Amino acid sequence: MEFRPNPTQIFSLEIGPAILWGEVVFNVLDYGAVANNKTDNTKAFLKAWMGACQWRGKSRVFIPPGSYYLGSVIFRGSCDGPIEFVIKGVLRAPNDPDLFFIDHWISFQNINNLRIYGGGTLDGQGASAWPYNNCGTGSCNPLPVSLRLDFINDSEISNINSINSKNFHFNVFSCYRLRFNHVTISAPADSPNTDGIHIGGSGDIAIDTADIATGDDCVSIGPGNQGINISNVYCGPGHGISVGSMGRSATDEEGVSGVAVVNCTFRRTLNGVQIKTWPDSKAAGGFASDFVYDNIVMENGSSKIQISNITFRNIHGTCTTRDAVKLVCSKINPCHDNALENINLIGPGGFASSSCYNVHGRTRGRQKPPSCLH
Repeated sequence: MEFRPNPTQIFSLEIGPAILWGEVVFNVLDYGAVANNKTDNTKAFLKAWMGACQWRGKSRVFIPPGSYYLGSVIFRGSCDGPIEFVIKGVLRAPNDPDLFFIDHWISFQNINNLRIYGGGTLDGQGASAWPYNNCGTGSCNPLPVSLRLDFINDSEISNINSINSKNFHFNVFSCYRLRFNHVTISAPADSPNTDGIHIGGSGDIAIDTADIATGDDCVSIGPGNQGINISNVYCGPGHGISVGSMGRSATDEEGVSGVAVVNCTFRRTLNGVQIKTWPDSKAAGGFASDFVYDNIVMENGSSKIQISNITFRNIHGTCTTRDAVKLVCSKINPCHDNALENINLIGPGGFASSSCYNVHGRTRGRQKPPSCLH
């Protein structure tokens, strides 16, 4: 028989939720959580979640300040009302190699109207797992993503810090109308595969006001996405903001459309903004269209732009190599209708160059270095 608490049941229990400002609050401490950085709090967090998710009305899971050890956990919906997951403390992932090889640390699935916020921190304890990231050897056991969001709609992630993930910090799959706001992400520049936010098969995703410093892409956008808006992001160190890789699979692949990257700054990044495709791809149906990069600042990147089918507008700053603008497309499918507008990039000694391969388009406004588009 399914347990669905009601106010009469709640206040007859020794532990349970409290009502605060019209919300029912499920404090993990009331369900046995201990903030001592060693007790496994997985069951306590799940009990609090189940109570909140089954509450008919607005509810909140509350994690007070403190340091909580938390094993791999899935918070499943659907829920009976809007739900908040408020993190005030620090959640620490397992650092035992026997517990590494799973695709998630914390996962939320099949939920509408979810808010995760609170100013707390997700500590993936990645240094204990990075030596196991050995995909280059042909042996590639999965390492956990710190926060996996699957089938989450009309929701928001805000005022959350993620540090030292074992794999991606955030993975978004098949989500719609999801917003990231005031998120801070950090991992060492040499940490492997620690993408900040990876998005796949989703739509109407917004990332606004984020500071991302990591060992791979700050934001990576896979196939099957549309309506991705990225603004006011400080990226670096890292590999930049990337679309792809596309065309890796031999099966039909969904395209990417409607990407906007606006008012973003790249600091000491391997690349700035880029679209990555596989040469001689056997995939059919893949495409990248309707992209805009506007008001982009580069600070001492090692290479700047490797991208196609895009409008670049108001991009300025410095780079550590002279190859400041590089647009590369295939001979079989040259890129058309590209635009460079108001570009001002300075390389070593005040010099910079641009190069275009199989690219056609137009220029407008200042072009420094001189445009390679004709």
